[in-house]
Amino acid sequence: MQTWLAAPMGREVSEALERLRRAPDIQRIAVMPDVHLASGVCIGVVAATSHLVYPQAVGGDIGCGMLAVALNVDASALRAPAVEGQVLAELGQAVPARRRNRRRIVPRPECVANDRLSHPVLESVRRKEGETEFATLGSGNHFVEIQAGEDARLWLMVHSGSRALGQAIRNHHLARARPVDNQLRALDADTAEGKDYLHDASCARRFADASRRAMATEVGRVLDRRLGAQIDWDTVITTDHNHVSREHHGGQDFWVHRKGAMPARLGEAGVLPGSMGTLSFHVEGRGCEAALCSSAHGAGRVLSRTAARHQVTERDFHRQMAGIWFDSRKADGLRDEAPSAYKDIRAVLRAQKDMVKVTRTLRPVLNYKGL
Repeated sequence: MQTWLAAPMGREVSEALERLRRAPDIQRIAVMPDVHLASGVCIGVVAATSHLVYPQAVGGDIGCGMLAVALNVDASALRAPAVEGQVLAELGQAVPARRRNRRRIVPRPECVANDRLSHPVLESVRRKEGETEFATLGSGNHFVEIQAGEDARLWLMVHSGSRALGQAIRNHHLARARPVDNQLRALDADTAEGKDYLHDASCARRFADASRRAMATEVGRVLDRRLGAQIDWDTVITTDHNHVSREHHGGQDFWVHRKGAMPARLGEAGVLPGSMGTLSFHVEGRGCEAALCSSAHGAGRVLSRTAARHQVTERDFHRQMAGIWFDSRKADGLRDEAPSAYKDIRAVLRAQKDMVKVTRTLRPVLNYKGL
């Protein structure tokens, strides 16, 4: 097990990592600097196996990831009176957090609509939940953000995942997996059960990627109306950080599980967000084989959601978000997403300097989150 840490690990994180290290067929583990506790397997962990697949080492939000794309205007476009408020109000309608807020269904592209999952129960979720939740944002740390680069050009960043579809796939296959200890369960990739999970997880990744692109398109319509801004799709960067894939490292083929870690092969573009009140970065992979060609996927939590709600007051939250447009009516509900609940993103970058190099630094201008 190799680690790249931005801060000392807590006891519970260390114990969870040791449990994973001892699990059958775990060949290599790389611990990212944004590592923090989560159910089953910590977030910020990359694990390689030869034949076993661990759904908990991917998580429920399969295919969760980032999309970044440039706009053809600079930050001065948001300085007109009331523009930020208008944009925020319309974003909530164009990209709802949940399906119950959806006024219209955004059609899924054929590459997603024609997917078929391995079991009738999952097919029912794909048809019903997949249709209504496509292009919805979700809550928690998922967001739509307008950012300004060093040259003042505006960029759009979207963070979202596979919604109920990924959760259903994880739960269905976890129930069929073999217990390897009192907490972890595994599937053999060479069996029908293992192949079904890998197929379904790939479908969830496609769903999540298409959903982010659809949300970016919806945001683009809002920005066109309010700012006269268009998306420059030639600049798009897209990556996900919850998946399992077959990869070649050090002369061997592995099933590489990433849970809260993005691929960072040599020259591969990535997106490394900070918190909703701090800088974000576009990066390029250095192909660090020791880290299984991976990178942190963000700042990583330093406070649990419960701890953040106890420690961060609404006044604290407003102070930490000074100069950034957000829906102030949600301030109390967003305290567990306060910048102080996350690690210092610059410390994360320093800890993984051999994994990625920064190609662009962006500051948040407007942040939209759901509750």
